[in-house]
Amino acid sequence: MAAGIAVDAQRPEQTLAQPAYWSQACESLVQRDRILRRLIPVYGHESMQASHGPFQTLIRIIVGQQISLKLGRTLWARLVQACGNDMQPDCVGRFSQADLRALGLSLRKAQYLHDAVVFFGESERLDAAWWHNQEDAAVVSQLCEIRGVGRWTAEMFLIFFLGRPDVLPLDDTALLKAISHHYFSGEPVSRFEAREVSQAWAPWRTVASWYLWRSMDAAAVEY
Repeated sequence: MAAGIAVDAQRPEQTLAQPAYWSQACESLVQRDRILRRLIPVYGHESMQASHGPFQTLIRIIVGQQISLKLGRTLWARLVQACGNDMQPDCVGRFSQADLRALGLSLRKAQYLHDAVVFFGESERLDAAWWHNQEDAAVVSQLCEIRGVGRWTAEMFLIFFLGRPDVLPLDDTALLKAISHHYFSGEPVSRFEAREVSQAWAPWRTVASWYLWRSMDAAAVEY
């Protein structure tokens, strides 16, 4: 079983508090990396704290795909208003594609949400403990069975729901922008260059990524 965020035994769908490894990761990163040595103390009172179940986390990530953070938050707020905070597949499944489009979602995203509803139709997939027992590669493989879910979406799930400690989402433009800003004086950065920078972060690349996101925009760490 891979490391994750602590799960409340009374509510297995709910993840609580920061990952158990967070303090250790921060201590290690400030010793290894000059940029994180400066950033982590600034935001050290904050940490990643996933608070939703697997279905809700995944569909929020899908809603935010390939659009601005501001628009993603607006669309998600509309969906929450329509379905309630404790969003479940049966609620989302009651909305037609036309209903979802009326909320501002594209036709493709409406289709992706319906596919996610079908995927989570198996009750075991709504159980947080079931996901926490899967290895990273298995999680990515399973989620990519859903139309509209690619590696980036699956890696966001690994980070923001499962709290896996060593995920480096190189397809994330916000992370590349943060690396460019902090390590390359704003010059464009390639995936190869980002990977080279990240070598000093292992096995805590999730934590490093989180602080880099946070340094650029607080909304970037909301899932």
